[in-house]
Amino acid sequence: MRLITVSLLSLLLSFASSSAFAISSDKIDHLFFIERSKNKNVVQYDIRLTEKKDLSERKPVIAYWVLENGHREELNSIEKEYAYGIARQEKLAQDKIKVILAAFKSLEIIVERINDSFKAVISINGTESILQRIYIKSEETRAGLPTVLYVDLFGQNKKTGLPIRERIARNN
Repeated sequence: MRLITVSLLSLLLSFASSSAFAISSDKIDHLFFIERSKNKNVVQYDIRLTEKKDLSERKPVIAYWVLENGHREELNSIEKEYAYGIARQEKLAQDKIKVILAAFKSLEIIVERINDSFKAVISINGTESILQRIYIKSEETRAGLPTVLYVDLFGQNKKTGLPIRERIARNN
């Protein structure tokens, strides 16, 4: 299923974001980001918290572009729906939610409070890990459309704190 995701990302990498980033009155903490070989723009995923540092009731996880020049922009509607957006957020407990990304529907991300801050927890190489970043390696085809070659997941082993990485390669 992850290989289908890699193919879908190939088509969507060519879209650029264009709308302004809306600033919330909630407190925001960073969870993880997606970087791409295409350019230095990244998609940042953050958790919105109340003043009491509880999960925001309305869409606690948000995603937006951080451009090379440092400016923030919202994802456009195609990016939200098919690539970098959040397909679903489900509250599991007071301090725990399940997040599914639009292009990574098979990747279950659990956002939970760990040591007084929220972290994104996923399985990397079969090990429960804290997700730090995702890297997408792509190249342009003759038609000018990007093709994803592989996706790397980077994190920290949840128990040991040691770095961990998994590469999801495209089947040719």
